[in-house]
Amino acid sequence: MMDCIFCKIAKKETPADFIFENNQVVAFRDIRPSAPVHTLIIPKEHIQSIAHLEGNRRDILSALIYAAKDLAAREGLRGYKLIFNVGREGGQVIDHLHLHLLGGWTKKEDIDAMPHPGLDK
Repeated sequence: MMDCIFCKIAKKETPADFIFENNQVVAFRDIRPSAPVHTLIIPKEHIQSIAHLEGNRRDILSALIYAAKDLAAREGLRGYKLIFNVGREGGQVIDHLHLHLLGGWTKKEDIDAMPHPGLDK
């Protein structure tokens, strides 16, 4: 997709703080972090969202999740969240599949204040 910011980042046409790259995905720091560690992991291929995965594309999801697992270990995270937002109603802002890796909370009050979607009222 020509005007997709994440496609431009994946092609290195737009700068980003890359912390991981392989043949399928790239990972970079979120410019508006919601946690002490907030990394976005995206496929290099343009896929709008999980809802738009064609056929048997488990390879893409597997690559995203294993990259997150490896990055969490590299960051020394003992606990973390992995979040996919799907569609506008699900909170997806950029129409390119991406996985949020969130972690790094260390203070009890920060952990207690952490949002718990579906449980918070």
